[in-house]
Amino acid sequence: MKIEKDTVVTLRYKVADANGKLIEESKDPMVYLHGGYENTLPKIEAALEGRESGFEVTLQLKPEDAFGVRDESLVRTIPKKEFPPGVKVGGQLEGHTDEGHPHVFHVMKIKGDTVHLDGNHPLAGKELRFAIKVTGVRAASEEEIAHRHVHGAHGHHH
Repeated sequence: MKIEKDTVVTLRYKVADANGKLIEESKDPMVYLHGGYENTLPKIEAALEGRESGFEVTLQLKPEDAFGVRDESLVRTIPKKEFPPGVKVGGQLEGHTDEGHPHVFHVMKIKGDTVHLDGNHPLAGKELRFAIKVTGVRAASEEEIAHRHVHGAHGHHH
C-alpha cells in the first residue's frame, strides 16, 4: 500500500544535528495519520508521499522546516517567588505569550532568585537530520480520520 492521504504510517526514526550527532532515536515505532493533519512535519510528509513500507530516507531540514527559528521574545526571566515551591530545571509550565496566548515554557535554569524560562521548542533554531524507515502502511479507520489522529498501539488512546 502506498502512503497517501488518510493512511496510517508506522516508522522508526533517528534525529541528529547537522553534524550527525544523535539527538533522539525512536524506542517505539512512531505512528501517524498521513495527509495534512499536522501529526508530523510537512517536509517529512512530503518525502513519504507515494512511498511504501520499507522505504528509507534521510532528510536534512533547515530550522524553519523542522521546529522553527528561535523566537527570543519567548525567553523570560521571572522572580522565583512567583513560582510554586518545587519548580525544577527541566520542568514545563504553562504561561502566556506577549500577545496573551497560552504557551508552554521550559525551565532552563534557576539562578539565585530568578527562574529562566524558554518557550521555544528545545530543537528550535537547529538544522536537523532525520533518518526515517517506514515499517508499515495501512488504511486509516473512519474514526481515526474523524479524530485526525491514530488510535490503538503507539497511537492515541481515549
